[in-house]
Amino acid sequence: MTQQELGILGEVKAAEFLKKKKYKILARNYRFGKLEADIICEADGKLIVVEVKTRQTAEIGEPWKAVTRSKQKQIIKVANAYIFDKDIQLETRFDIISIVHNGFRSDIEHIEDAFYPLV
Repeated sequence: MTQQELGILGEVKAAEFLKKKKYKILARNYRFGKLEADIICEADGKLIVVEVKTRQTAEIGEPWKAVTRSKQKQIIKVANAYIFDKDIQLETRFDIISIVHNGFRSDIEHIEDAFYPLV
């Protein structure tokens, strides 16, 4: 499986996971210029922007650790564009779904309020 295929699989698994938790998926792979938000959804009266990180192993570290401050800033820019474009009036939360997937199983970790925009 290529990295791209693994990433797509992870996003599908993350969306299914969120739907089971009764999250309403509003957008997948929302683009703003060259930047992208993996999943944008709504739950509990909040707009939730989700970054999905998928790896075949956690040997080099948990997938969520790859969401650097630089990547967070990019996700926040995309979220701001989405909020402006859709005229959203909800509190916004940033989550990470970290997936380790191999031929035997998929371990999914949902980290709510994973990071915050700096003011």
